[in-house]
Amino acid sequence: MDFSDLLAGTSAGGESPGKEQKKSSPLQSLKVDLDFYSESIKEISTEMVTEGYTLYPIFVATQHEVSLGEIILDKTELGTNWSVYASSLEEFVERGVVQESKKANFEKAYKKSEDYMCLFVVVPEGANFVFYPYK
Repeated sequence: MDFSDLLAGTSAGGESPGKEQKKSSPLQSLKVDLDFYSESIKEISTEMVTEGYTLYPIFVATQHEVSLGEIILDKTELGTNWSVYASSLEEFVERGVVQESKKANFEKAYKKSEDYMCLFVVVPEGANFVFYPYK
């Protein structure tokens, strides 16, 4: 799933997209924060791969505290709306977020970590994987 797919699905209650624009989606603020964080996330992703930690870095984006991964960008410290945690496919499988039987499918769908950050976006309505291009 691409980030634009998430944004397109933010309209609620059958309202027209024009009306929804007035009530800003939290995902709009995520886009702003990701553009701000892009260089740092790319650097950490590259480091995770080159140091042999994982071939599949995953970054958890959330507005709340989670117990998945390690916090790398704290919204409170940075004055932003979203915090980002660094994790990996291996941790997601170990924790049961990705089923072992689906691991190969995930690896096939995974976009190049040099070009895209793999995000696990956690919002009150649920969570989803998104690939977002680096700026």
